[in-house]
Parts: sequence; C-alpha cells; structure tokens
Amino acid sequence: MGSFSIWHWIIVLLIVLLLFGAGKLPSVMGDIAKGVKAFKAGLKDEEAEAAAQAQPAPPPVATQPPPAAPHQPAPALDPAHVKPAQPGATVAADPAKPHQG
Repeated sequence: MGSFSIWHWIIVLLIVLLLFGAGKLPSVMGDIAKGVKAFKAGLKDEEAEAAAQAQPAPPPVATQPPPAAPHQPAPALDPAHVKPAQPGATVAADPAKPHQG
C-alpha cells in the first residue's frame, strides 16, 4: 500500500490517454513546461530583488579635518641677545620654582 507498482502507472497512463487523446497530450505537457519555466523565472526575480535589498548602501564619505600643525617649542634665548636686568628692577618669582634665592 505504500508504493505503487509498474502496473499502477500503466493504468494511469492509459486513463490519461483516453481522457485527453494522443494528439492533445503534447500540448498539455508543453503548457505544463511553460508554467514550470515561468515559476522558475519568478523565483530568480525574487532572489535578485532580495539580494539587491540585502546589499548595504555605501557609507557616506566623511571629511576629515586637516591635521594639526606639529607643536614647535619656543626658540631658546640666546644669552648674547638678553639684556641684563636694570639695577633696582624687581623680578617676578617663577611659580614653577619652589624657591628662588
């Protein structure tokens, strides 16, 4: 009861030939083939649309600020160009040095 024998298929084929006739059977099979082809084409179209939607949009181009100029230390004082302190002038204490003496 689980599987069909060869005799079962022969009987089904004879009934189909009687119902549709030998001349009409190729046109019926052609129509079925066209339907299968249209179904496969529809599946390909849906897959292509799904793949197009799955692709992420390109990221926006971010503009970067120009790099900052490298820090240049202040030029060192040349002792030849430094004026000597005026007599009687007071010099402010440097807060970075704990004791000036």
